Amino acid sequence: MHSYKPSMPVLKALCDETRLCILRLLSDGPHNGCEIHRAFCCSQPTISYHMKVLVDSGLVQSHKEGCAVVYSLNQSLWPSVQQCLERLCLNTVQQEENP
Repeated sequence: MHSYKPSMPVLKALCDETRLCILRLLSDGPHNGCEIHRAFCCSQPTISYHMKVLVDSGLVQSHKEGCAVVYSLNQSLWPSVQQCLERLCLNTVQQEENP
């Protein structure tokens, strides 16, 4: 039997709308924490929590530039996850249009 346990951190990261929106933002390129915070109507601690979940899942990478933390998508993982999300969304829309 196939185990989903290794994928659980990624699945957990994907089950939140704010984190999905952060991933969409990062698909345009790297952003520092302040830029991400300004893009959302969430407190800084909330954004920090979401970024920790994304980094811990392996979907996002981070590095320091001076005092700022810069976040970017993990390009070895993101393309396959993005493709899966697009298929899931397309199938959901098609099912809603053709019940």
